[in-house]
Amino acid sequence: MAGLSAAQKPISARPFAACPDFSPDFLPCLPHFPLCSRIETLIGQPVHANFKAAGQDFAVCEAPADYRPRNPAESILYRVLAAELENFLGRQRLRDRHVPRFVERELRSFLDCGILARGFLRVHCDACRLDRLVPFSCKGRAFCPSCGGRRMADTAAHLVDRVFPGVPVRQWVLSLPFALRYRLAYDSSLLGEVLQIFVRAVFASIRRRAGIPASDRRARCGAVSFVQRFGDALRLNPHFHSLALDGIYIVNEKGEVVFRHAAPPSDAEVARVADRVHRSVARLLERRGLGPDAIPEEADTLQRDQPLLAEIYGASISGRVATGPRAGRRVTKVGDEIDMEDQTLSSGSCCASVAGYSVHAGVRIPAHDRVRLERLARYAGRPPLATERLSLLPDGRLLYRLKRSWRNGTSHVIFEPGELVEKLASLVPPPRFNLVRYHGILAPSAAWRPLVVPEPPAYDETTHRDCPAVASDPANAKKRGDYRPRNYSWAQLLRRVFEVDVLKCPRCGERMRILAAINPPEAIHKILDCLGLPTRPPPIAAASTADLYIS
Repeated sequence: MAGLSAAQKPISARPFAACPDFSPDFLPCLPHFPLCSRIETLIGQPVHANFKAAGQDFAVCEAPADYRPRNPAESILYRVLAAELENFLGRQRLRDRHVPRFVERELRSFLDCGILARGFLRVHCDACRLDRLVPFSCKGRAFCPSCGGRRMADTAAHLVDRVFPGVPVRQWVLSLPFALRYRLAYDSSLLGEVLQIFVRAVFASIRRRAGIPASDRRARCGAVSFVQRFGDALRLNPHFHSLALDGIYIVNEKGEVVFRHAAPPSDAEVARVADRVHRSVARLLERRGLGPDAIPEEADTLQRDQPLLAEIYGASISGRVATGPRAGRRVTKVGDEIDMEDQTLSSGSCCASVAGYSVHAGVRIPAHDRVRLERLARYAGRPPLATERLSLLPDGRLLYRLKRSWRNGTSHVIFEPGELVEKLASLVPPPRFNLVRYHGILAPSAAWRPLVVPEPPAYDETTHRDCPAVASDPANAKKRGDYRPRNYSWAQLLRRVFEVDVLKCPRCGERMRILAAINPPEAIHKILDCLGLPTRPPPIAAASTADLYIS
């Protein structure tokens, strides 16, 4: 930081570290933060008029070079959770139902996401001394639209830049029977085995269509699978999206690893995959003592260990309400009660269904079409809830618009506020429940993986240049093989997805940089108070006594 004026010195004694979690030991240097005398420099306008522009998450406006920040506390989802969370938790305590810590932690963390009073980064322009505050995120894995969107974009960019080679990719989707969905929602080991059965069936199909005998162990397939836990109406619906290379890698006569394309799968071939999955999973359940003859009390360990999760999982899968005054009743729908996504797939191109196991393989991305491949990866890794489809009715209920209408014309579902909190709780994945998995030649330890994956991107000197985890001197970074961190910065993702360069100063056009992460509550309070911004997070409503005793 040598050579900077007092107005340009960072708050923290150490620079921002580009790590998943920010350390709490950032020491404030408030004398070197003369914002009180420079309030007008935030965006070049009065600070109070720019609270929404304080670096909070961005959405694209009509002009690609412009952006519009969001205020999470103003969203319907935030207001509902802030008003109903304590009611939900208190009602379960009265029913002697324990809410698991990982569920409560996810719900509470969402209420801190994007709130300046919980901590932020200082982004500064050295040329014109413009400052912006960027609040921390919750990094939730369940339903947070902002963090889920960032994780979606980051994973898709990583797959396109560093994992998928320039060959065709086909999406294989497996939907499962209702009874199996309930078990896979909490049993990570069973889910992993079912996914492995599905991937093996897909790989066997690729071998047959490429003309490679099963005995040839030197031939290699590859895939990346996404575990989605949700359906369109926020129902718990574990299923798989596997992006598989539409062909196989073999060794030719010269000893080189080459790619052999596979013929398109026919409907009969997709049906063969579905039938193999059905028979293999049935044998797996029998070996685990979970077959049709199993004793329900002994087989259902979740009911014994986590009765609340068992209730809300079962109700969410069946489209019912588990708690509150409407417990046991179906979720209100605008239309009939038939769900298109839970019906047997109609006969069509690359579709098949056997005993509740539905397989679809109709989406194929041509070789080298990286834009469509990245869009497909974003679709497979998307978060469950879209805030733009959630609206508030005059009577206080919540209307959620479906992405596509069901066969009977149903286009919306209606939740009571407490019911929405219950549905969100059912979507929280258990700890150590991996949602993205790699198979075959694309697995991290595969021997042939370095031979087929793309070259890593070159070192980007503008990426977190103050981060101690990255060499401060680009020349040193090049000596290490043009190293670039695995995770993309928030500015890179916004530029990649929305074509918005948020580190370009809107006043002078120069590059802005991250100076410091502000964690200590005393420093946060003094800075926000100096800027005239709220120093406290939005209030969370206390539990209502009347609502607690409604079972």
